[in-house]
Amino acid sequence: MAETLRPLSLLAEITHRCPLACAYCANPIALNKQKEEKPTSFWKKIIDQASALDMLHIHFSGGEPLLRPDLEELIQYAHERDLYTNLITSGLPCTRERLEGLYDAGLDHIQLSFQDIEEAGADMLSGVSRTLERKLKTARWIKELGFPLTLNFVLHKGNLSRIPQMLKLSRELEAGRVELANVQYHGWATLNRKHLLPSRQQIEKASKIVLAEREKSPAMVIDWVTPDFYSAYPKPCMGGWARKFLNVTPAGKVLPCHGAEAFKEKVPLPDAEDASLKDIWEDSELFNLYRGTGWMKKPCTDCPRAEIDWGGCRCQALALLGDGDLADPVCRHSSSREIINDLITEANGADASANFRYRKI
Repeated sequence: MAETLRPLSLLAEITHRCPLACAYCANPIALNKQKEEKPTSFWKKIIDQASALDMLHIHFSGGEPLLRPDLEELIQYAHERDLYTNLITSGLPCTRERLEGLYDAGLDHIQLSFQDIEEAGADMLSGVSRTLERKLKTARWIKELGFPLTLNFVLHKGNLSRIPQMLKLSRELEAGRVELANVQYHGWATLNRKHLLPSRQQIEKASKIVLAEREKSPAMVIDWVTPDFYSAYPKPCMGGWARKFLNVTPAGKVLPCHGAEAFKEKVPLPDAEDASLKDIWEDSELFNLYRGTGWMKKPCTDCPRAEIDWGGCRCQALALLGDGDLADPVCRHSSSREIINDLITEANGADASANFRYRKI
């Protein structure tokens, strides 16, 4: 009997607009413009369909979702339909009054991103000056209002050594969860990879620090997300292609993962104006492209990990090999693993700073 899958989580990218120009941004290089953004009525329809699918979570993201004046209305609408609401935000621009409005609308949780613990490092990575103090102020307002708070620290070769200070701040801000998330190489991060990717030695040292810090702060959940370039096997991206997750872009395209728009030359990208989330999830060519194991070729077909990592990241295979059907080159069994080794060597010879490429704000 065929396995029945249903989506558990919806990422609602309600805008690509953002006050920051982060060098690691995973959004597509060609961002959706404001005139392409879908209106409030569209997003309410999406929320209704997510609720009808018995989805559990909706994550409001971007870009910067705070730039949408209808954010409170959308959160209240989702809250009334029993969806757990999470705001993924840079905290800019934000006021205490805006947060009070989000609290009154029923927002359940906030994930706040930090680019560094030092002002200079934060400014360099975000491409904008004087961001850190404003984020700290936003974090304190979040806790004063009683929101559960996750802090997301974006890690790269230039700031890995500051993990202890990041966790010290997290304890001071009473965060319930901390994501120590090394940059993943999609979108703008691919353009800046050699200036971001740490060395194996840096990752190994940081891993030991994280283990020690977990013992120091057992009440605070600490997630440690490493770059998969140093793994023997690929990560099961999004829990496997089209197994748990739906992503709706600002322009209304429906994707099985954040980066799947890269496959637009291979198959049509489903549009939520043309079909329901249910029909797209079950029947669209894109969602069925790499679902399960039937698409796999060797070495994946003979691998006992086929239903553990589900072939790894299809977007990474496409980006680095030009073919999403091939094994993720991170895998030790891939005939293309040498490509990853070459990228590591290139990054080890590059500085951690200043030649970042930024999108225009």
